[in-house]
Amino acid sequence: MSYPLSLPEEGPLTYSPSITAKPSLWIIELHNGVDNRLTDVLIDRGLKPALDAVERDWREQWRTAQASKDKSGGKGALIIVGKKDQDKFFSNGLDFVNVVPNANFFPVTFNPLLARLLAFPIPTIAAITGHCYAGGFMLSLVCDYRVMTDGSKRNAWLCMNEVHFGAVWPLSFAAILRAKVGDHRLQRKIALEGHRFTAKEAYDDGLLDHLVAGNTADVLAKAEEVADKFSGNAQSGVWGLIKMDIYRDTLATIGQNLRIVNAAIEDAAARSRL
Repeated sequence: MSYPLSLPEEGPLTYSPSITAKPSLWIIELHNGVDNRLTDVLIDRGLKPALDAVERDWREQWRTAQASKDKSGGKGALIIVGKKDQDKFFSNGLDFVNVVPNANFFPVTFNPLLARLLAFPIPTIAAITGHCYAGGFMLSLVCDYRVMTDGSKRNAWLCMNEVHFGAVWPLSFAAILRAKVGDHRLQRKIALEGHRFTAKEAYDDGLLDHLVAGNTADVLAKAEEVADKFSGNAQSGVWGLIKMDIYRDTLATIGQNLRIVNAAIEDAAARSRL
């Protein structure tokens, strides 16, 4: 396979593994307009095939290392980064206007992506290069590590703001929050208060692993350091299997398909009940 690989052919995502300098590192760069909204096209025809390509390449390397008893082979790590030519957005969340009427978006499109990343077989790092909202926040949470700009050169926020514009959380979001954020007070701050975290606040609250002063290139460089540090943990082949056990309940909840509900539908049900 030749790189960089753009998926789908007409855009909006570029998948460009750093295979020349570091054969065990893959980088997925989000491309969708100015703010990297997570659309069904970006996910189904871009991100999912990109993850297939990454896993296929890593598994081929891992099998070769196993067969040749190469103790240095089989390493692997994946970085997801916002568009590298800007410093403003990692992802501004879902394409909400088109998500609302699409009954398949969560059960068929977004939830499987979140589950795939949550149990991905090699270490995953979100290189958060700017604002990280709603669905983009969830995308970063299912990664194993989060590296973010410190906001000193340009404001950068993390926020689950659904409570402010009246969007109910899908089960997947709540399950991921419970799995990744242990303190109930912080869960409340994120989900019910819709707090807009500065990078420093998010780091102090344990939502981030590293802060970086600088631009997108600096954030990506730090993410590569994290990838180098932990890529060897993929060599045994059990990184993803252990995560499947850690997040077993979360993965089961993500897989549940319940009725679509919003405030108006719930009120209609309450009206008939009360």
